[in-house]
Amino acid sequence: MKRYLTNPKFLRSALPAASLLVLLAAIFYIQPRAMSQFGMNLMLQYAVPIALATIAQMFIITVNDLDLSIGPFVGLTACIGATLLNTNPLLGVLALLACIAAYAALGALIHWRNLPSIVVTLGMSFVWLGIAVLVLPTPGGTAPDWVKAIMSFKVPGIPFPLIAAAIIAVVVHFALMRTSYGAVLRGAGGNPKAIGRAGWSLLKTKMIMYAAAGFFGVLAGLSLIGLTSAADAHIADRYTLYSIAGVILGGGEFVGGRVSPTGAVLGALTLTLTGSFLIFLKISPDWQIGAQGGILILVLALRALINRREAQA
Repeated sequence: MKRYLTNPKFLRSALPAASLLVLLAAIFYIQPRAMSQFGMNLMLQYAVPIALATIAQMFIITVNDLDLSIGPFVGLTACIGATLLNTNPLLGVLALLACIAAYAALGALIHWRNLPSIVVTLGMSFVWLGIAVLVLPTPGGTAPDWVKAIMSFKVPGIPFPLIAAAIIAVVVHFALMRTSYGAVLRGAGGNPKAIGRAGWSLLKTKMIMYAAAGFFGVLAGLSLIGLTSAADAHIADRYTLYSIAGVILGGGEFVGGRVSPTGAVLGALTLTLTGSFLIFLKISPDWQIGAQGGILILVLALRALINRREAQA
């Protein structure tokens, strides 16, 4: 046991879970009544859409890119889900599929023209927001009943957000980390020249990763309106920062291929709980972004110490 606790690799992989447990312990200490199924459901109410958006960002970071448009994109899919998907399901599904295809085309454009993803996605954030305003000019709409039913699903004794988070983490971990093609996708970011020499298409891999990001962005938007029952073009503006912070908190790095689906989900849960922690401390929610930034800096500092220790070993 002592050997594991002093192993830098083990410490680095355990850091996301440890951060979440420390935050939970602090919350339970301040407010013991939160230690219940109802309390956990309330605190983690928006964990599922944030976790899905974080996974979407993780796919982009895996191929050495960064997506500054995932928040407005989630807002767009939420608007489509609360309008077209509810009134005309076929048209709504086609619109959401078009959004995923647009994301794949965006990845192809970035690769083909060798464009900086930060600039392109920043520009696309205004495009997604503009389309969302056209789809739903004012807050409103209604989430489909089946979406609300999924997000209100209850399991005796276990908070639904934890179940959903576990499913997301397991499915993505298996697909990306345990399959041979998942290794190719990660390698496209970690060592693209080697992947290209092996005969794999870098254009195809980037399109697949962007399409996967678009798919999880759609799921994030639908799960969000399943909780709110309505939509707004600006409903997910903060999700861009949440998603980036969640990936980094979960052990991901801005170096292609070095990501952790399980860690990303844990990072999303940690960010979600930060708001509840501030409320229990009677601090204004306006400070939530600042507190999340502080947690991110602390975790990165601990990771830097672990990496330095590993380099000296």
